[in-house]
Amino acid sequence: MLTGCGSNNGSSSAASSKSSSSQSASSATAQDATSAPIDILSTTKKDAVVYEDKEHKVGYQLDKPAVGEQVAIIHTSMGDVSLRLFPEAAPKTVENFVTHAKDGYYDNLTFHRIIDGFMIQGGDPNGTGTGGESIWGDSFEDEFSDHLFNIRGAVAMANSGKDTNGSQFFIDQGDADKFKENGGWTNYEAQWTQAYGMLSKYYGTESYDSFIAQYGSYCMDTDLISEDIRKLYEENGGNPTLDGAFNATDKGHTVFAQVYEGIDVVDKIAAVETNASTNKPTTDVTIKNIEITTYSE
Repeated sequence: MLTGCGSNNGSSSAASSKSSSSQSASSATAQDATSAPIDILSTTKKDAVVYEDKEHKVGYQLDKPAVGEQVAIIHTSMGDVSLRLFPEAAPKTVENFVTHAKDGYYDNLTFHRIIDGFMIQGGDPNGTGTGGESIWGDSFEDEFSDHLFNIRGAVAMANSGKDTNGSQFFIDQGDADKFKENGGWTNYEAQWTQAYGMLSKYYGTESYDSFIAQYGSYCMDTDLISEDIRKLYEENGGNPTLDGAFNATDKGHTVFAQVYEGIDVVDKIAAVETNASTNKPTTDVTIKNIEITTYSE
């Protein structure tokens, strides 16, 4: 199963989806899983706000921006990465990112956590995963959407749990081959079956909250994943357990942008040598600055 997210007070990160940890934890929980005697979903998902997009089709995040639309260009020490922003679905998150970019908050920061085949993460002034704050000072709420997903090239907020967004963000990097290698939807369906059983087993006990804290990222209700969303991931890759819209315990990461140019740069960054224990590059990969501009063909 996935390990938990980090923390702005500890280690802010996207949850890890390395297949080895997934298989080992899944085996452990599978031994204890029991059938659900109650409607556990009515007790777990509390109050996460999910933007219900009635305008766009699944996959629209892959479309190029419209001419004149506000975009962001991350100028890195290894090349440029251009982002389409989604203020209609994640207005507060986009405002936070754009304001930080314009104010120079991200200038000369590093990508401090890199896992090839998963994601690259930056936006922490401390360069360790322990820092960063929003433009309001305090953490702010998640903004999940039922039409924006953590597919390859998606840009999402790193967090330490529900409504703990600050300044750190990551770019999903795993491709379709990696998605298949990790077991695809068969793997995620098995994880959900196990997680559902464990939620039912622990409900009403002292272990319930600790299970959600540790394994909540596994609680992606695959019964809610439509065929077009499944196909989107199969064709593009990515990390569906990071999506908040379908998580039964309000866990997830807000998607607020999508790479439309420069995914090759993301791949180059992901391929750099890193420290095996911290996933920090042995040589800094720097965000020179983030330019906010308008798209033109």
